[in-house]
Amino acid sequence: MSNMSTDVGPATPKYYLLKTEVLALIAGLQPGTLIPTERALAEKYSTSRTTVRQAISELVAEGKLGRIQGHGTFVAPPKVTHVRQLTSFSDDARTQGLRADSELLALDVVKANADVAAHLGLDQGGPVTRLERIRLIDNEPLAHEIAWLPGKLPRFKSNLAKVGSLYAVLADVYGVRIADVEDTVETALAGPGDVRLLGIEMGAPLLVVHRLARDAAGAPVEWTRSAFRGDRFRFVSRVKSDG
Repeated sequence: MSNMSTDVGPATPKYYLLKTEVLALIAGLQPGTLIPTERALAEKYSTSRTTVRQAISELVAEGKLGRIQGHGTFVAPPKVTHVRQLTSFSDDARTQGLRADSELLALDVVKANADVAAHLGLDQGGPVTRLERIRLIDNEPLAHEIAWLPGKLPRFKSNLAKVGSLYAVLADVYGVRIADVEDTVETALAGPGDVRLLGIEMGAPLLVVHRLARDAAGAPVEWTRSAFRGDRFRFVSRVKSDG
């Protein structure tokens, strides 16, 4: 039986000490390996199932463990490293040897609300193309994305379906080339809509990225909100020095 009296100090919560024990337990195990049940862990570490449940829930939220109702808790696969650059989601994934895909949820021309109009430099109520998709990596839903583009783009749905990448379509078909992007990242907790669309638990962590893209003249050409699964994604930002 493991001793949970560790070096972290007497004030450290029991569930946190148990987290370190479980992390040691799963170290080196293959993704998909089932871990012992809550009852077995409670007996092994001489603690309550409530403590075990809290420790496991945090490890699930952090992406160290996965959980499927009725099947048990297992070692999670490594997080997808997503490098944000002057490229699309599809291109970012492809450069890392991953297979990106999308599920189209909606594509409409709508009236710009105050927030969208302000970011795109349009009059409120002016026409914008609204594109809503689920982004997938290796067939797993990992992000919910809503993009707003100024005006109406003729035959946009068929062109996007043909090419797949939003940025490639904008450049190759409509002559819109992204020259500058600004990404703003914040955290959020999954609500009912995220649970349904991304297959995650209520309250799971999300990384919400707002991207404002501009062309070479500095005109806004895209405003996008992407909610990424915090348990499956990590972001890397790379900046090259001019020197």
